[in-house]
Order: sequence, then C-alpha cells, then structure tokens
Amino acid sequence: MSNSARTLFGTDGVRGLVGEKITPELALSIGRAGAESLRRAHGVSRPRVLIIRDTRESGPMLEAGLAAGFAEAGADVYLGGILPTPAAALLSRHHGFDMAGVVSASHNPFHDNGIKLFGGDGNKLDDQTEAGIEALIHEPPAADPLPGRIRELNGGDQDYLRALQSHFQLDLSGLKVALDCANGSTFQVAGEIFSRLGAEVELLATEPDGRNINDGCGSTSLDLISGHMGASDATIGFAFDGDGDRVLAVDAEGNPFDGDEMIALIAAARAEAGQLGGGVAVTVMSNYGFHQAMEETGVEVEVTQVGDRYVLEALRDRNWVLGGEQSGHIISTDYAPTGDGIAAALMLLEALAGRDLGQARNMVKLPQMLVNVEVADREAIAGANVVWSEVDRLNGELEGEGRVLIRPSGTEPLVRVMAEAPTPERAQEIVDSLVTLVRQELG
Repeated sequence: MSNSARTLFGTDGVRGLVGEKITPELALSIGRAGAESLRRAHGVSRPRVLIIRDTRESGPMLEAGLAAGFAEAGADVYLGGILPTPAAALLSRHHGFDMAGVVSASHNPFHDNGIKLFGGDGNKLDDQTEAGIEALIHEPPAADPLPGRIRELNGGDQDYLRALQSHFQLDLSGLKVALDCANGSTFQVAGEIFSRLGAEVELLATEPDGRNINDGCGSTSLDLISGHMGASDATIGFAFDGDGDRVLAVDAEGNPFDGDEMIALIAAARAEAGQLGGGVAVTVMSNYGFHQAMEETGVEVEVTQVGDRYVLEALRDRNWVLGGEQSGHIISTDYAPTGDGIAAALMLLEALAGRDLGQARNMVKLPQMLVNVEVADREAIAGANVVWSEVDRLNGELEGEGRVLIRPSGTEPLVRVMAEAPTPERAQEIVDSLVTLVRQELG
C-alpha cells in the first residue's frame, strides 16, 4: 500500500462543504477504496463494515454513497443510523466489524459534512493507512463480481448505552444535570444514560432538523447552557458537540470548564487514588496553567501535536491511560481508544465524587487569545519565514510567562494564531500583530 502523504484526509478524516469537497461520488470512492485496502492489507475477502452518522440533512445521502462504495467492492455493510462517533469504536470491537465509517463534520455547521474511518480494533486509521486509501481513490480497483449486501444494524444504541453503563458504575441519585446535545448525535442517548444512572436530567437542543446542529448550542456555543443554569437548580451542565466525541462542562452558575480544566480534575483525582496509570497526554494547545497544575500535583505531561489520534499515540507509547484536548476531546483508554463526550462527562462526575464543580477547580488558566485567520492555502504558513521569526522572538520575550503558537487547521482553510500572556490585553496585542502579519505574508 502507498506510503504517500495524505492530501484528502486531515487530522480528523475528510471534511468540507457538501456539494463542493464532500459529494456522494467522493463517499462512494472512499467506501470502495476502504474495502479494497482491507483486502490488500489484511486479506479480508468479504469485509464487514459499520456506518453511522450524525443529524445533518446531507447525512443520508453521503451514508448511501459510502455504503454503495463498500458494497460495490464486496463488503457487507451494516447501517447503525444516528449515533455518537465513539459508538463506531465500541461497536466495531463488540460486533467484530473490519472497519467503521462515520458520516459527520463534528462541530462544524450543517452545510459541512465529512467521513471518518475506524479500524476493527476501534482505533481511527493511522496516517499511512489513510494515505493508502487515498491512493486507491485515485486508482480505483475493479468492482467485485459479487457485491456486498447493505442492511440495518438494529440495537446499536442499546449496545452503546450498555457499554457506558457497564464501565461507569456510578450512582447519580440526587444529582440534577443539564445536557446540551447540540441537536446532534447524542440527542437520543445522552439523557438516557444519565437517567439510567439515577440522575434527574434537563435536556437542551434535542430537536434536530438537519440544519440546526451546532447552531447556537453545543460545546462550540456555551451561551445556551450557561444561560439555562441561571434559571435552573441543576448543579452541573454538559454541552456536547454535534457528533458526541467532545464535551465541555459548566458549573451551577454557568461558568465554563474546558477540556484542560476537566482533564486536570480527572487526573488529580485519579492520581490521589493511585489510579492514573502514569501521566497525561495533551496537545500543544493546552493552556500553560494546565502544565502548572499538573506540576503541582506531581503528574507528568506529554505534549503532542493537535489531533486526538496523536494524543492516543502518545498514550500507547507511554503505556498511559488519560489524555485529551482543550476542546473537550478526552480519551481514557481503559474505556475506549477514542474521545467520547458522554464518557468524559461521566469521568468528571466520577472525579468530583459529589463535590461541587465550581469549588473543585484546580488550575488557573493563563489569559489566552485565539484567532482563526482564513487563508487560501493553509499549508503555505510552513514557508512564511517572516512569521516564524516573529513567533520565535515573541516566545523568547514571553518565556516563563506565556507563549505563542501558530498552526494550520487540519480540516478547514484556516491558520490558527494563539497567544498566552500574563494579561488579556497583552495576549490580545500579540495576537492582533501576528494576525496582521499572517495576512500580509499569505495574501
């Protein structure tokens, strides 16, 4: 299989505007190439493949294209319907699928969609495998003379709920929790698992219409749940993203807790109980305050590039369990090899052990400013020497008190400019100057 670099797959699958980058024809090509890659790499003559999706209006169209591609190449396809992305990992292992495809654009608006692929072991495909699939898209194999069948997978939601309930044996009796499901793929299962564990549940954004996913709700827009907390007697709230692999929390007053703050609490509780299993892995985007908190707790930290796949690689390399991203993508490998927003919420409740979230905060965030700069070619930043010289100068100036980070988005035509500094004003000043410079250099 080819080892060439990926151009189609980003840090989290293929993603883009439906009708332009993301089309039924592309979905068909990815399915056909995915089945052929299984045949070539693993000798699987008739692969069994799971496909699930989120609530976007383009989901059924792309699901049909992806399923047709897999079936044309001789794979038997099982359609699991609307389920959170992490269910693909759990169901793959539970039912012995050779591959799983997820039709979703995660936290993006409804007009975007995408495809993520998982192996039969529940892991997202590695860079090399994705590059091999890309090569097969460009040089498609002949259709299998005996195409596969496409059928429904019934009960996938119950399998997913049982996995959560079996792992997190919590008694949430007496807890009132608010859940913002982003009008996305957690809208049917999130409330159910919290209710099964004994909590009283208030549900927000659980009426998807195909276009309202992530629209003024969910983990990318906390105003809905923060505002709700002021009018509710719920003691904690969680906001998931559209495909359910991320979560952010809010306390009873509506104050937000991001992924760094959640991981810091979970890591500290597990370390105190002797259950951490090593250190934690986070990305370069994690706040400087997280590192200070972990140093005070005595927890070692491994830093990776952005993307949950790289966090997982670090956990495997170090034989650690816990890691994640500031965005609320949190992985605990003793449960699953991928981020799961519902599981992360339950991990946090496990760590709190009845304590109030607002009183449990154990890290102080350094003021951070992040601006996404729209560019024609996000990869062109690599050769922008003037920008990198200024980044080096600023990092030297901020050493010990903050930092500057610039990186291209893995899924969108953006360059992300981030600064952390002792004051919000200084962070904003640095970001503004770098944004201007990026725009000058990249046109």
